[in-house]
Amino acid sequence: MRDYLLTLCVTAAVTYLLTGPVRKFAIATGAMPEIRARDVHREPTPRLGGIAMFFGLCAGLLVAAHLQNLGSVFDLSNEPRALLSGAALIWLIGVLDDKFELDALIKLGAQMISAGVMVAQGLTILWLPIPGVGVVSLTPGQGTLLTVALVVLTINAVNFVDGLDGLAAGMVCIAATAFFLYAYRLWYGYTIEAAAPATLFTAILIGMCLGFLPHNMHPARIFMGDSGSMLIGLILAASAISITGQVDPDVLKLFEGSTREATHAALPVFIPLLLPLTIIAIPMADLVLAIVRRTWKGQSPFAADRGHLHHRLLEIGHSHSRAVLIMYFWSALIAFGTLAYSVHSTSMWIVLGVVALSAIGLVLLLMPRFTPRAPRWAESVVPPRYRRRKPAPVAEAAPEPVAAGAERVPVPAGINGATAIGNRARFTDRRKAGTPS
Repeated sequence: MRDYLLTLCVTAAVTYLLTGPVRKFAIATGAMPEIRARDVHREPTPRLGGIAMFFGLCAGLLVAAHLQNLGSVFDLSNEPRALLSGAALIWLIGVLDDKFELDALIKLGAQMISAGVMVAQGLTILWLPIPGVGVVSLTPGQGTLLTVALVVLTINAVNFVDGLDGLAAGMVCIAATAFFLYAYRLWYGYTIEAAAPATLFTAILIGMCLGFLPHNMHPARIFMGDSGSMLIGLILAASAISITGQVDPDVLKLFEGSTREATHAALPVFIPLLLPLTIIAIPMADLVLAIVRRTWKGQSPFAADRGHLHHRLLEIGHSHSRAVLIMYFWSALIAFGTLAYSVHSTSMWIVLGVVALSAIGLVLLLMPRFTPRAPRWAESVVPPRYRRRKPAPVAEAAPEPVAAGAERVPVPAGINGATAIGNRARFTDRRKAGTPS
């Protein structure tokens, strides 16, 4: 765990320190597109944050290769090299898209080629544990198609959810944390060496997101762009592919008997393996709804609109920060709820806890205009949005000018010296109409 934490910290530090210079580079090169109809920010913001994230990935892999306990991952498996080659290709296409706005079909082709590059180097799904059936071996063609489909779906799911400041990086960080805990449990708890690459990938992914988030939280100083969203989506997909298609369920030996009986009995343990997309359930649901919505309207599935889940949260009255936190909440509930159930499937408290937290989440969704206010004694230490609003002072109107020679007659005042119709001059002009001045 110490080596993983060291790799995570180095990745986060490199990403954080490089994001500032990358922002200046993006401004100098004009990678600041005009505000589009679907955008929610008000000022042009530089992109290309994925450059810093990619160099954070390279730094994390370089450090891990020189650590004693993690160096064996590079010796026994070719998966880290496969990940780096696929990530470099998708990152390069993303950088070009952030600058020149590439066509959607070009990006889709690049995603498929990146997945193919990883498959060619051994990062592919070899078999799947299916409940009630057992371990199903896949042919090379089936494994390639399933791997490419998983990579493309995950990349686009993360890309679609990247619509608010800090949303995509935070949700991927939550998903990667849950995946890291599960992969580390397989690697350390069951001494399964095949789970080590996925554990390393998720640790590096957490560091990339944590290092970029301080620059990307609302109000964001820089966006990750497609160079960042497609990159972290590919790494997340590579982690799921590595631990799903490379770890043989039979090596766990949790139960005696046939493979079919063992797999069926160990179903809760295999939940993250069988359903790796549960860790990105929210982005995946947003992707499916977007495709259905756009196809129903006769539009291209890649056409941009303002119908995503985060846009709907803003439309019903949630603030920017609260919409992001709500999305964080649901992502964490699904990811860690699945993880907890896979560890203790017989505990009813886990199910009750998930139900209770889901009820809390629904209450938060139905209260968009509720803003907690801090007591007056704590207003000096809380953000301005949580302070009680003080009434704005009423400006007094300037007195009306009185013509020369006019008779100044005081107007009777009302309660507390105010007139009945509001602020006005205390003296009126008693001259008759037509009287010369």
